[in-house]
Amino acid sequence: MNRCQVLSVTGLILLTISSLSEAGSASFKIVNNCRRTIWPGLLTSMTGQLPTTGFALKSGESKNISIPKPWTGRVWGRTHCVQDSSGKFTCLTGDCGSEAIECGGGPYPPVTMAEFALENFGGMDFYDVSVVDGFNLPMLVEVKGPSGVCDTAGCLVDLNGACPMILSVLAGEQGRVGEVVACRNGCGVEASSDPAAVASKCARKLYSKIFRSACPRAYTNPYDDKIGTLVCTSAEYVVTFCP
Repeated sequence: MNRCQVLSVTGLILLTISSLSEAGSASFKIVNNCRRTIWPGLLTSMTGQLPTTGFALKSGESKNISIPKPWTGRVWGRTHCVQDSSGKFTCLTGDCGSEAIECGGGPYPPVTMAEFALENFGGMDFYDVSVVDGFNLPMLVEVKGPSGVCDTAGCLVDLNGACPMILSVLAGEQGRVGEVVACRNGCGVEASSDPAAVASKCARKLYSKIFRSACPRAYTNPYDDKIGTLVCTSAEYVVTFCP
């Protein structure tokens, strides 16, 4: 084999490795369009945690993350975060209990979450935006698949401004006193062996109707599968806070 043939084979191997690497991961772009700094958190549900599980994003900033497939996990935003003199890091909304910018667990409600099951049944990606555990930030998930753009998921309305007082979470020392920083879900997780009954009960609740009306492209109760979950074959995701 001459030198040119060796180079050609080497190039083909490198191209194949590169293609396999790209095919085995999903590209995520996390965007902060909010007026304030937020601290996105990421949680892996069934495998080892990602190298990046939490970081700061100033207003107007974005961060690109490559996530290996298959992957099941969540993405959310933390707000009104501070670090005290001892280094303890806490947030008024979306706090994950790690006392650090990196997260080792899921967020405390109320919080808006994007949920993903990448390369799941039939090799498809399943995704949604959920306000089942309440709301703290508007969020949009945009997806680009091999055949074009897939359906978007999200809750684009700032529910904090329209949150009934009984469901409101107010800021204390870390924000303006009286400012609504999150909104609890009026339905919550109902205990029942009959999912259809729970879904029907939630749909009849006034506060649940507020969530459903404001966020028609998001999960608003635990059994919203027909409305909330979307499917695509994709490798590119854009998660935008305050779209």
